[in-house]
Amino acid sequence: MKQLSQNLRSGKLDVDDMPSPTIQPGQVLVQTAYSLISAGTERTKIETGRKSLLGKALARPDQVRQVMQSVKQIGVGATYKKVMTRLDARSPLGYSATGIVLQVGDGVDEFRPGDWVACGGASAAHADIISVPRNLCVPVPQGVALDAAAFTTLGAIALQGIRQADLRLGECTVVLGLGLLGQLSVQMLKAAGCGVIGYDLNPDRCMLALQLGADAAVESEDALISSLAQITESRGADAVIVTAGTSSNRPVELAGELCRDKGRVVVVGAVGLTIPREPYYNKELELRLSRSYGPGRYDPTYEEKGLDYPYGYVRWTERRNMAAFLSLVAQGKVDVTLLITHRFKLEQAEEAYALISGAIQEPYLGVLFEYPQTFVGVERRVEIAPVREKTPGQLEIGVIGAGNFAQSMLLPHLKNNKQVILRSVATLSPLQSRDVAERFGFSFAASNHEELLMDPEIRAVIIATRHDSHADLAIQALQAGKAVHLEKPLALTLEQLDRVVAAYQQHTIVASVQSPISNLPSPFLMVGFNRRFAPMIRAAANFFAKRHEPLAMLYRINAGYIPLDHWTQDLEQGGGRIVGEVCHFVDLFQFFAGAQVQSVYAQALPNQGKYRDDNLTININLTDGSVGTILYVANGDKALSKEYVEIFSEGKVAIIDDYRCLTLVSGGRKKVSRNAGQDKGHKKEMIAWVDAIREGQAEPVPFFDAVAATKASFAVLRSLAEGQVVRIENV
Repeated sequence: MKQLSQNLRSGKLDVDDMPSPTIQPGQVLVQTAYSLISAGTERTKIETGRKSLLGKALARPDQVRQVMQSVKQIGVGATYKKVMTRLDARSPLGYSATGIVLQVGDGVDEFRPGDWVACGGASAAHADIISVPRNLCVPVPQGVALDAAAFTTLGAIALQGIRQADLRLGECTVVLGLGLLGQLSVQMLKAAGCGVIGYDLNPDRCMLALQLGADAAVESEDALISSLAQITESRGADAVIVTAGTSSNRPVELAGELCRDKGRVVVVGAVGLTIPREPYYNKELELRLSRSYGPGRYDPTYEEKGLDYPYGYVRWTERRNMAAFLSLVAQGKVDVTLLITHRFKLEQAEEAYALISGAIQEPYLGVLFEYPQTFVGVERRVEIAPVREKTPGQLEIGVIGAGNFAQSMLLPHLKNNKQVILRSVATLSPLQSRDVAERFGFSFAASNHEELLMDPEIRAVIIATRHDSHADLAIQALQAGKAVHLEKPLALTLEQLDRVVAAYQQHTIVASVQSPISNLPSPFLMVGFNRRFAPMIRAAANFFAKRHEPLAMLYRINAGYIPLDHWTQDLEQGGGRIVGEVCHFVDLFQFFAGAQVQSVYAQALPNQGKYRDDNLTININLTDGSVGTILYVANGDKALSKEYVEIFSEGKVAIIDDYRCLTLVSGGRKKVSRNAGQDKGHKKEMIAWVDAIREGQAEPVPFFDAVAATKASFAVLRSLAEGQVVRIENV
């Protein structure tokens, strides 16, 4: 299939072959018939992408602040790599499309293959085939043309702005800006029985608004004030809806001047928001911002999980707004045919965006992409580059999941490893799969992990997906005979962990070292506890190598706040921060002690509706008699280093401050080593993983150490719930 994307660093547009998306539970697979360019939003994105790095920084000062904070935490070099990784990625364009249902995922019962649907959201991109969450799909009513249905997302945005205005029959509204949103708003306001005055600097758009039912449409402020005075008997508008797109504050200033006492100003478009006090105070105006399509927008529970809001409590969700708009089109109360000015094939994307950016001087309004009406076929894997010739001893690798972490911390260390061939990468996003494949030198891009597991040439896989899929993917990879690197956590529940252990034990065979590549040790599952490989951690471990006494250890993690709606905080998807991240530090205690966790006792601060047990202390006892305390907090300040370790034994002390400074104290002497940047061991971890597989060795992080650390994280949750020490059975 084909998809349009933009490189975030250069702004370059590309239309490329992609693997077709794989249907997921709660989603609808759709072959696109039409997609609509949202001129304002997409023009801004294109223009920002084509700016220099300085221009991008000036356009997004909020992101500059994040970069500066990152420099303080991890150093210039690591921050630069992180930023460039994101800028080198390609971004999808488009969010309003219509097409025919090809397949529905588990849990979707309102659609069938062959149904025509309108789709919204980021997954409704400019592409031949899209996979869209059920709550962002609505059926196209009989009699509604498919090109008209492509306007549904924009229609829902305009409709939500009208709902925010809280208008009544017979009230008067001014619409500032007569682009697509403005023209749709005019028609729906008239359908609701409101008086409507439109304003736009473009006289042609004013004429169109009059044709579509506006009571008046003018191109100057003087004419606007005069028309409003005539229609309202100089009382002013009941509401002003701002659908313009400009960085200027003039629209909200003008809106304040136009409103009656106690009127309402609703901002739908992207405009300046420096509010003049005098008119808003003197008239006691309400200023309301309209959030996209309506309730449910940006709520992962609604959009990603498909959980609807109760009808009696939330009458108009984003999906219901989409359906309401299509109903108005079906009744003939909204006509989009006059709004369509241009149609392009997807391969003509450069010309289409030259039009909306002004490079082509030609009037436009509704710009559609048209797609082939014949079945385009479903291809789960596409070739990106010729397969490299394999030399003896090289290891062919597949990667399942390739988000920011994998791109920043794992793949750069494999890309230039001469002992490795990066064969195939699979993610749920076809665009991301192709993008990662191109930038890191994979031969194939796939949208289904099964393509990798069935490939006999791939001997090892990296699993770097979201946490809820780790256990099942690890089991499938073991059953396929692959050596596995699995990012933490190993599992989210004890039941999942038991299944992984059973799969591991079921496939245990004696490893052969005579012919390493053809006789991989099976099973081979290494969890990504990278800190074991950090140079400062290794130096500290060597410092205590000849000890005869247990260790006393302290690990303080100034983790920073993560909102409760972030996927890592979702107990089903991310497992929470204890299972998802604290396991790292438990494992490190095991590494230092050379022993496994025996018992834990945890206490947490009150959550106060803001946290999820992510401010806590954990006391750990290990089987060799060593003890450790983990202080994990989300309520600190990022100006303080994130990670700090102290280890004591036999008159010796080791201190590691944020993987930048190592202090070793012994015999009254102090030795201090400093690094300009952080090294948390990711590079050495990848090298150790590859070398162990090639040489027929066991996992550099013993599998049952990972099992013990995972059980310990579950025990922490149990200790918090029960308020007592929890012992961990031997593994």
